Amino acid sequence: MDLSVLIFLTSGLFLGWALGANDAANVFGTAVGTRMVRFSTAAIICSIFVILGAVNSGAGAAHTLGKLGAIDALSGAFMAAFSAALAVYSMTKAGLPVSTTQAIVGGIIGWNLFSGTPTDHGTLIKILSTWIVCPLLAAGISIILFKATTAVLKRANLHLLRTDSYTRIGLLLAGAFGAYSLGANNIGNVMGVFIPASPFTDFNVLGLFTLSSIQQLFLLGAIAIAVGVMIYSKRVMQTVGGGLMPLSPVAAWVVVVSHSLVLFLFASQGLESFLISHGLPTIPLVPVSSSQAVVGAVMGIAILKGGRGIRWRVLGRIGAGWVVTPIIAGLVCFVGLFFLQNVFDQKVHAGGPGEEPMAMVKYASPEIKTPNVAMRSQ
Repeated sequence: MDLSVLIFLTSGLFLGWALGANDAANVFGTAVGTRMVRFSTAAIICSIFVILGAVNSGAGAAHTLGKLGAIDALSGAFMAAFSAALAVYSMTKAGLPVSTTQAIVGGIIGWNLFSGTPTDHGTLIKILSTWIVCPLLAAGISIILFKATTAVLKRANLHLLRTDSYTRIGLLLAGAFGAYSLGANNIGNVMGVFIPASPFTDFNVLGLFTLSSIQQLFLLGAIAIAVGVMIYSKRVMQTVGGGLMPLSPVAAWVVVVSHSLVLFLFASQGLESFLISHGLPTIPLVPVSSSQAVVGAVMGIAILKGGRGIRWRVLGRIGAGWVVTPIIAGLVCFVGLFFLQNVFDQKVHAGGPGEEPMAMVKYASPEIKTPNVAMRSQ
């Protein structure tokens, strides 16, 4: 394996680890924060279903990111991924939930500015608009779902212990669904840029099934995500689960389901195909922030309660993290590209000195297919 390819793969794994350390909180944070699910249980379930989602359902909506700028050199792709990982890691260390999509967008724009490549403003506006729509949609879903759930529980008049048991099971199921969606939607952010230079070949597993070279990349990235979940996600889970506002077990379940539904709506190519086949308007397949979705869902519950219990200082820190993350990634990428090109004599874009460029790296290829979902241009 070429050394430069191996180095870039390492940066992708770092980004996967950072994603797992941060975004696992969006799946199981409320369950852990309300003490309905132990952290160890949440981490194991989240890790398993993140891997399944990544390998089985591919990169989801990640192709949209490639339209922001086609990174055409391996060293440039390495720095974009590394800067995104560093930004996510810094926010994770501060205990704040952020999005790898936000970080990757910052990294791509940093590369665009350095290389003189124009940024697709239409795509950028579409992505930025989801950063507003996503939490609002999650808040709306959580309000409706919370009202419906409490009404059903009131009419069912279940014993407190039975309600507690059902809620715990519901949190585990909702968390598994959310983790699967997270893996499917975000693995392209982690490893998609490495697809054109994949060093792997198709691999047959004991004559039972075949893993394509792309699935092997996704598997490696998903394992890195799982490692991040297991060893470094607890602090962010506690911020999401109890730092923003106190949540009851039922409210925690509503938040997880609302978050997972929003992720599904913006990432499901199967849903898009269904809507197209029935002549219905489609939901744009764009990468959305799972962090913004879960915070929006929590705020929906807060709105129902008249805003009581919201820890505004924590909310302000989270909002500031959303703004700072892409800025950090963009600045780190720009400065890092300067050093790679001028100090280490690496080719960071097609017009720079150094190694031969890769062929039009993008965050997902329309030609590549996973077992259930074909990744294509939107």
